[in-house]
Amino acid sequence: MTISIKVLGPGCNNCHLVEENARAAVMQLGVEAEIEHVTDRAAYPTYGLLYTPGLVINGKLVSGGRIPTVAEVQTWLATAAMAN
Repeated sequence: MTISIKVLGPGCNNCHLVEENARAAVMQLGVEAEIEHVTDRAAYPTYGLLYTPGLVINGKLVSGGRIPTVAEVQTWLATAAMAN
């Protein structure tokens, strides 16, 4: 099953770093994932995001207001993959 990843943010450098780390984690784990960048600020509260950038995996906000490491993203992806 494909894991859904959403990067929440206006498109700033930090948002791009979150996306890069997510892509690196996906590649290193070898999981199937679809990565989407959500720039619509009105959508952020639906995920519970208070500060950008945000990272949502399978509909669950896992990080907000900071840039998670590749290792952190790998852990969240592995948990999401086991839940499927």
